[in-house]
Amino acid sequence: MYKYETLGCLGSGSYGTCRHRDTGRTVAVKKLLEEDEGVRKIVQREVKLLKQLRHENLVNLLEVWKRRRRWYLVFEFVERTVLDELEQFQSGLDPHRVRKYLFQILRAVGFCHQNNIIHRDVKPENVLVSQLGVVKLCDFGFARPLAPGELYTDYVATRWYRAPELLVGDATYGKAVDVWAVGCLFFEMLSGSPLFPGDSDLDQLHLLISCFGQLTPGHRELFYRNPVFMGASLPEPAQRSPLENRSHTLTGFTLDLAQMDPDRRSQCADLLLHPFFTTDSFHQRFQQELVSKTHKDLKENSRGTKSSRREKEKLDIMRAGVQDSNLRPSDGEDSDITAKLRPEDAEPIRCHPAAGIPPISNELLSVINLRSHSHHALL
Repeated sequence: MYKYETLGCLGSGSYGTCRHRDTGRTVAVKKLLEEDEGVRKIVQREVKLLKQLRHENLVNLLEVWKRRRRWYLVFEFVERTVLDELEQFQSGLDPHRVRKYLFQILRAVGFCHQNNIIHRDVKPENVLVSQLGVVKLCDFGFARPLAPGELYTDYVATRWYRAPELLVGDATYGKAVDVWAVGCLFFEMLSGSPLFPGDSDLDQLHLLISCFGQLTPGHRELFYRNPVFMGASLPEPAQRSPLENRSHTLTGFTLDLAQMDPDRRSQCADLLLHPFFTTDSFHQRFQQELVSKTHKDLKENSRGTKSSRREKEKLDIMRAGVQDSNLRPSDGEDSDITAKLRPEDAEPIRCHPAAGIPPISNELLSVINLRSHSHHALL
């Protein structure tokens, strides 16, 4: 990491801000300690997915390094998160701003779903926002591709944004878990308060049932078969508190997101064409605005960089792309090199957008070799 200068820490400390010594570009670096084989697999899966997913509303992974047992993922730097804004505006965000953020979040999640990938951890701190208001969904540590008939762990997503099927232990869930989380996030952005701030999974179910009524028969059966809830009974609140009573703004649109039955939740591509976005042609006007803002953000990121032959060659490699096979595990635990870029094998990544989710930019990933200069600490 000799080519980066440390500027400071972000969040809890696993992320740091750095400046490229040659170009002056500020980046965000995620550092992970490879404690076991599980961590290695999670990191490699995250890198593989981020190489596949290129969209202006998804954070860009620029480089990947490994030195001994530490992984360094280098991302584009984005100034703040939705959580930062909610902490600043505790009564909720301006409805016009929420509309723009939600439109972009649905585009990001919808693009993942179009490529058959679920994010599984949509929440305020995982939604980045640039100074110009361009949203970037980040943190793909829980993300994974879907496969027919495969079972998935239910221990994903932060509890407050966890769909009913996850809470009861359904291992056959799908894209609808992300749609539920987006609905919870929508409410929180408007009100400033979490929709269902449960203290435990059982308490979370109590809040859901108080709002929407009982679980589906299939989910009730899963609850009583789940050893985690052995000896417990499903909550039966004495009085319901319907979602409609909490905010008139949410009636209609949020109900399409927050359905107890995952089969009844709308898909992202359909939600982008909901009257909430189309009534005043917002979806068309904002699409044009987003193109302009995205290009300005890209221009701002490149401002002040020094041109050099070395950087130009590296940029050419980034544009060429890399294949999944270029990410190879190390032969030894403390090997300097676990990610090797071979330009001669490079092939452009092709992603096909869903209807209503056209991509604007397609920056590609560079996976970099780390051989020396190990005495420079990053974070």
